[in-house]
Amino acid sequence: MSSPVIRLGLRDWDHLVPLVSGLVEIPGFTVRIEARDVTPDVLAEPVLDGGETSFSRYVQARAAGDDRLVGLPAFVMRGFRHRCVLVREDSPLRSIGQLAGARIGLTGWPDSGNTWTRALLRGAGVDLAAIRWRIGPLTAGETGKDRVGDRPLPAHVSVMAEGESLVDELAAGRLDALLSPFMPQELFTRTSRFRHLLDDHRAEERAYWEATGFVPGIHLVTLKREVVEAHPALPAALLTGLEESKRRWLDRRRLLADTTPWLLHELTESARLFGDDWMPYGTKCNAEMTRAFCEELYAQGVWPEPIDPDVVFPDPALAAVPAL
Repeated sequence: MSSPVIRLGLRDWDHLVPLVSGLVEIPGFTVRIEARDVTPDVLAEPVLDGGETSFSRYVQARAAGDDRLVGLPAFVMRGFRHRCVLVREDSPLRSIGQLAGARIGLTGWPDSGNTWTRALLRGAGVDLAAIRWRIGPLTAGETGKDRVGDRPLPAHVSVMAEGESLVDELAAGRLDALLSPFMPQELFTRTSRFRHLLDDHRAEERAYWEATGFVPGIHLVTLKREVVEAHPALPAALLTGLEESKRRWLDRRRLLADTTPWLLHELTESARLFGDDWMPYGTKCNAEMTRAFCEELYAQGVWPEPIDPDVVFPDPALAAVPAL
């Protein structure tokens, strides 16, 4: 009898390559991964059994009692957010605290990454309600993204007019800063009009790690409820396969480190700071990060009530990944 075919929609993260290429197999299942340019809406695509999902949107759904998606504590996208604040090259702003009362654009209000970035402002004592927030695409012409969510926006948050973009508004001086999980291509040139707010965001991120013990989770892998009910062994098996793929990828990168000029340095420095795994999978090792994120969604008004972090990953079988 052939194995059930499980179709997942995921962006082409490097650590998924061993799974995509077949070097890693999921016992009892045939996993097919469709590479996506943007994060898919898993529930809206009948051909998908699961895929990459916004942590924010998933947590809000679970808080509302919507369990149509079963989240795996496998955060395929993680990252510090200090680097995500951009200003003009000639801006006098140099610290998070200086953003008090500023005009700030961002790529989406309920987004996971932007929620984590706003948490940095709260941590620096900045009143989020005193910020004049504007929501819009990073660059002109970007479409296909829900930037607002299902709940009413706060009074101090507005949506840009069609045709406007964050980079254009920042360049014109109508914004003081912008928040974006992805950088505009211009930033990678020698003549960029923009720079990171923090002169040494890496030092700030290291301090954040030392204070919290986690790198913020942005996107996770989810499965449709009906798929899990039909194949109860799938969540744990897939979590294990994702872990093996990540481990194989890291081993290969440490061997084939000449893909960027200083990748070897980054790998060795990361290992010394974070240990063997800076992006661990499993409910238990992500419990503190999950709790902190639930608190931020409520504190920032993204969600109207406190969220019990236990509703996010209720399956005890996903508490930890078995040793490989």
